[in-house]
Amino acid sequence: MNTAIYTLTSTLHDPQAVDALTREFLYSLHIPYILKGDDFSDYGAHDLNVIYVRTGGTEGIFRKLMPELVQESNQPFYLLASGKSNSLAASLEILSYLRQQGKQGEILHGSSDYVATRIQMLYKVESAVKQLQGCRLGIIGQPSDWLIASHANAEIVKQKLGIELIEIPIQELLDLWSTTSEPQPQEHSEMPQVNEALPGALRIYEALKALVRKHNLQGFTIRCFDLLDAVHNTGCWALAKLNGEGLVAGCEGDVPTMLTMMLHRALSGSSSFQANPASINPETGEMLFAHCTIPFDMVCRYELDTHFESGIGVGIRGVVPEGPVTLCKLSGDLSRCFVAEGELIRNQAAPDLCRTQLAIRLNPSDTEYFLTHPIGNHHVIATGLHAASMKALLQRFGLTL
Repeated sequence: MNTAIYTLTSTLHDPQAVDALTREFLYSLHIPYILKGDDFSDYGAHDLNVIYVRTGGTEGIFRKLMPELVQESNQPFYLLASGKSNSLAASLEILSYLRQQGKQGEILHGSSDYVATRIQMLYKVESAVKQLQGCRLGIIGQPSDWLIASHANAEIVKQKLGIELIEIPIQELLDLWSTTSEPQPQEHSEMPQVNEALPGALRIYEALKALVRKHNLQGFTIRCFDLLDAVHNTGCWALAKLNGEGLVAGCEGDVPTMLTMMLHRALSGSSSFQANPASINPETGEMLFAHCTIPFDMVCRYELDTHFESGIGVGIRGVVPEGPVTLCKLSGDLSRCFVAEGELIRNQAAPDLCRTQLAIRLNPSDTEYFLTHPIGNHHVIATGLHAASMKALLQRFGLTL
């Protein structure tokens, strides 16, 4: 945990007494940190930079330091305050001054458990922000024709998130596919037509990997339905495999969904599932989500089937362990976002839906969003409870919840 703690101390206070209080206070947090003291020369170089306002009378010291600190870091100012030596009073004055200067900040104050939990949360958020800077995400082909509300403003995405969107013609993928040999599959299905399609599905995977290397991408979304006519196969197996290997790999050219998946991966280091709601019960909060691919590292087991809509290629019917989940979605212009937690209550395999089908129970009030002001049809599902960290990251970017 690369958290650096810098200190502000008034010369009016006894140094030995202040040092003793510092050791006691920081020890009570039980978190790893690097104590930098009053040497701010590398401020901003760490994943999380915290200023411990140890005493009162430090407001003027901070005001003199502030121009240099702003240049060295684009983080908000995180002010750590104890309940002694007028630490909190000075922090309040400093934060008020920061607000007057148009700067963002927060005072970290409360019980040891609260402060420690908040620092750990901020560390996750700032680490994710750092990871997203300079991230390159590809749009292979354009969004599918039916995704009329699922485009993104590349300029706003770059300005706010630090992510660069790279447009790549799908013909570039097809050219790589044409020079890629078909690997020999190591798995099989009970369905003969799936076994026949599997070498071609692996070939798409190899071509996509080559495209990712060529453009130095950390993720992509692909207009995958174009593959049905172009190569008479689907990208479902390739996307399941690539997501499981640590990339973000999205379907149908849906850029906002890809961005949401990327933010989740930066926060958690884990994969997420792009799916569309198939049914909603507003009275119970139960929803059914489905799609024909799911990251292999999210499932406890899976079966190979055909792609639902076309009946060709290779689709994935994944089984996800029941338990808590988080749903989220970011709008393409970054003006809105949706985050909610729920419970995966069962997996199912109805023949008239996309192959992976997850029944999730939300708070019934959360289903109103889907029926009155949804952000497109696809939503992102992650196992575990991530709403607090996702909301903190979105707020860090100044987005409205």
